[in-house]
Amino acid sequence: MSVVEQSNKGKILAVDDTRDNLILVQTILESEDYEVDIVSDGISALKYVEQTPPDLILLDVMMPGMDGYEVTNRIRKNPAFLKNYIPILLITAFHESSVVEGLDAGADDFIRKPFDTDELLARVRSLMRLKKSLDEQQKMARQREDFVSRLTHDLRTPLVAADRMLGLFQQETFCKISPEMKQAISVMIRSNQNLMQMVNTLLEVYRMEAGKKTFNDEVCNLPEIVQEVVSELAPLANEKNLTVKVDTSGLEPNQKDPGFVMGDALELRRIFNNLLGNAIKFTDTGGITIRLTENNNSSEKNWVKIAVEDTGYGIAPEDQATIFERFRQGRNKRSGSGLGLHLSHRIAEAHGGNITLSSELGKGSVFTVKLPKNM
Repeated sequence: MSVVEQSNKGKILAVDDTRDNLILVQTILESEDYEVDIVSDGISALKYVEQTPPDLILLDVMMPGMDGYEVTNRIRKNPAFLKNYIPILLITAFHESSVVEGLDAGADDFIRKPFDTDELLARVRSLMRLKKSLDEQQKMARQREDFVSRLTHDLRTPLVAADRMLGLFQQETFCKISPEMKQAISVMIRSNQNLMQMVNTLLEVYRMEAGKKTFNDEVCNLPEIVQEVVSELAPLANEKNLTVKVDTSGLEPNQKDPGFVMGDALELRRIFNNLLGNAIKFTDTGGITIRLTENNNSSEKNWVKIAVEDTGYGIAPEDQATIFERFRQGRNKRSGSGLGLHLSHRIAEAHGGNITLSSELGKGSVFTVKLPKNM
């Protein structure tokens, strides 16, 4: 069998402070065409794993200096291995409690000394199958994310071009058009902009999940941001004869910078744009109230809360638990892609806050954004 074929079966790192044990394990595994490297202590094992991650680690529990539990724990807590999972097989001569401790530390399986060769090979094969399955899943996820990212990026170009061209038609740049045609073009413009918003949201979601999203850290005036969003979306509310009110009476007027937080103003604006836009979409009568409140208690963390209250359809209890999940669409016929709330929730979490929901069918919903002041 060639070197290439051997490496395809998998690379294994064996860790044991007893050289005879290492040679025995190495001989058994190499006879089955595995590529095996050996080290004699925990610190060397961690250095090896960081430099050339293996497909599987065989790890002795009892070693001087750093035992197998600590090695396992450090590997599992290392962010570098979150996307490149390495199965760990513990080798122990002790009783059940040591096995429990090892599994709790993050090991995937164990085998007791003195071990049977067939049992060792069976456990190695099992964990190698696990590794292959996880690698395939991650590969497919990366391919899917890359495809969606490229697709959404490529879609934006014709959508932007179409938006500009429709705008020129509406302005009668090329020729005079009838009122009926202007109305039709307005519908086309709105549909195109809705599609472009969906594409942009999808792109932002995948940037966030791929770890490519960066946030600015600046002083953000939340009352001002909210008021700007309200002004931008006022035409949509006016079309449905809905009232939109901003209530800042819950802010502390005597405190310095009431309603101010540290964060990314553009991303926070995205949250409120999405929440108010949804409130307008799912409300036919009544209106929306946005309430800003804060606490300035020296004994606990200071927060600013922004509650978006509507008098719309409300959300069924069975849908509320999953409302912030990706692609989780509501049952209302007006529901969108199911990405806006997911992205908003992720942005709030990235700012050290959260979004919660309180809703009752037929009476409306309240989405509350909670952000730390950090000032």
